[in-house]
Amino acid sequence: MFSWPDPGTRVTLRYRRPEGSVPPLTDAVGHLLAVDPVVRVRTKSGAVVEVRPDDVVALRVLTDAPVRTSDIRALERAAAAASPGAEEAWLQGWLLRAGNGVNVAVPLDVSANPGAVPAIAAWYQRRGLAGRLCVPDRLRALPPGRDAQYTERVLVRDVPAAASGGPGPGGVRWVGVSAGGDDESVTAACE
Repeated sequence: MFSWPDPGTRVTLRYRRPEGSVPPLTDAVGHLLAVDPVVRVRTKSGAVVEVRPDDVVALRVLTDAPVRTSDIRALERAAAAASPGAEEAWLQGWLLRAGNGVNVAVPLDVSANPGAVPAIAAWYQRRGLAGRLCVPDRLRALPPGRDAQYTERVLVRDVPAAASGGPGPGGVRWVGVSAGGDDESVTAACE
């Protein structure tokens, strides 16, 4: 018998297929949902694999799935679209925003590099503003000699397809998120 990890843990299971199957074993990789009365694993595609506990022959706990930089850029693009500046410009792969309380430059294109920082600073100075860089650590390293003044940790999670909202302005998809537990009003608003 296995010592099962907590639900939500990313795992790989090797399990027996029905008698006579070729091959006789197969694997499932995903997040563990339950272990009793059946083992349930939600795969990356969203499919749920159900297996009798007695059919599981191997179990391995996996690290969290790596986050691609394109996913980080997509999240930063969504954040920028949600809080546009009164004025916006693109400069060497950086999106510069000014006014409306968002005096921030973000490296949203793969061509963005630290060499643009002096031009970014000049752009904000011409507007009489103190610009800031929003640099997700996996996208770009800070220029040498620069320290981060404000740091935030952002946690992201997949949302079930049932919670996906319809298209919003500009084709953006909006989803409601609850701070914790099951919030029926949020779930209802998302469906």
